[in-house]
Formats: sequence, C-alpha cells, structure tokens
Amino acid sequence: MKHGAYIFLASFLALSASWCGLVLAPQLQLGRQTLSPITGTTDQYPQRRPGLAEAGLQVYRAQGCVTCHSQQTRQTGAVFDVVLNELGTNETAVALALAALKVDWKPADLQALPRDLFRGVDFAAADAAERTLKPTGAKFSIAVRATGPDIERGWGLRGSVAADYLQDQPVLLGAQRLGPDLANIGLRQPDVNWHLNHLYAPASTVQGSTMPPYRFLFEVRPVGLQPSPAALKLPPAFAPPAGYEVVPTDDALALAAYLVSLRASVPLFEAPVTVALPASSAAAPAP
Repeated sequence: MKHGAYIFLASFLALSASWCGLVLAPQLQLGRQTLSPITGTTDQYPQRRPGLAEAGLQVYRAQGCVTCHSQQTRQTGAVFDVVLNELGTNETAVALALAALKVDWKPADLQALPRDLFRGVDFAAADAAERTLKPTGAKFSIAVRATGPDIERGWGLRGSVAADYLQDQPVLLGAQRLGPDLANIGLRQPDVNWHLNHLYAPASTVQGSTMPPYRFLFEVRPVGLQPSPAALKLPPAFAPPAGYEVVPTDDALALAAYLVSLRASVPLFEAPVTVALPASSAAAPAP
C-alpha cells in the first residue's frame, strides 16, 4: 500500500466533489429561495395550503398516487402574441408602422380593434413590433405564451419551476405518468365533487379510465331518515343499490381538497406567462 495515502486522498476529493455538486450547490441555489410577490396584490406565492389540503397531502402520499402521477409541467419554449388595441391620434404613423412590419391590412381593418398583429412569434419579432409601434402612440399589448407538449395537453399555463414547491414538504414531483400530470389539476377540475366521484369510480368522470377505484375511502351505507348532504351524486351505472348512499370519509375529503389546491399558474420572473388571447382571423403569420 505504498500509495495508500494518495488513493485515500483521491477518493475523499471525489466524494467531496460529488457532495458539493449534488447537495451543497442545490441548497445554495434553491434552498434560499423566498416567496414571490403576486403582482397587484399584497399576497405572496406560493401560499400555504389550507389545513384540510395539508392533511390530504399525507393521504396522497399514503395511497401512492405519486407512483402514477407527476406534478411537474414541462415547458419547451415560449411565443408571443401582439395585439393592436387602439390607434391613438396618429393613424398615418400607425399605418406606416404596420407596413414596415409587413402586416397586410386594409384601411377598414384599423377601425375594428382590438385585432391581432402576430400570434406565436419569437422574441425578436415581438421586440421589433414593440419598437416600431411605440413611437406611433398606438396602444398595443404583448402576451407571453408557454409552449410544449404538456402545455398543449392543457396540463398547465407554464412550466413548473422550483418556486412552485416552496411550501411543499415533501415535494411530490413523481417519476412517471401512467396518469396525467397533476401540477394544475385544481385549475382544470376545481370542483371537489368531481374529484370525489373520480376517486370512487374513475370511469364515472373519465370514460375509459384505467385508474383503480379508491372505494375504501368511502362508506356505502343505508340511507337514514334524511340522505347525507355529503353523499355522492353518481351516474346510475355507478350508483349503489336502491336505499344506499356513498359517503366520503375524512380521508377522501382531505385528498379531494389537496387535489383542488394543486394550482401553479402565477406568473413568475423565471416563468413569465400571460393569459392566452382569443384566436382572431386577422392574425398575421409569423414572419
């Protein structure tokens, strides 16, 4: 073991470098993040989940939902939509600016505002439109839209970033998607009753669903003198026998509350996004 000291030192340095790269660096980069202010309000993002939703997170963990569902919306890029809202006082300057931008509009088009100038263009085109239109005094807006397969599926308005998980312990990112991503399921399905029905009989809300039913989170019992106000309203094919009702347990209510609380749509510095604009037949193709 003539070179034992060198071997030990090399091993120590390799392990130290790995620790610094995998533990220390992420802690320095992400562990010190603070909550982000929400524009136009005094609130900060993300807010802590309500108590029932916090309890539901533990039910979500206990039932292994993270095995089949992820909570991370992926974004591959961003595009921009430019909309002309008002002409201002110098219509001639606006018309010249539009000509410079190669927007093929008739004079009558300028009287029917707001109208799209461009949809789905890159930053350079949106920046050029801003620099050309701003001196004219016209009022226009530029919206940012995230792009990517997850966005197209309607799973979120933007990609997930580290700030979305600051209030979660543990973070349930997931590793595979046997079911859809749930990072924004509270926006897609904000009705607690929908989630309760889905947990009891998934096919009652999603035709052809392969999700296993979680009926052990519910109680099927005879209807008393008065039906329970919490009883599920199920389609006939999934309803219990006559004289019985399906009532969610506390765990089912907590899990549904947790699912409704999953919302990550606040625009952030590292993940800008604007509410999508309605399509318009006047939109010009990307240059």
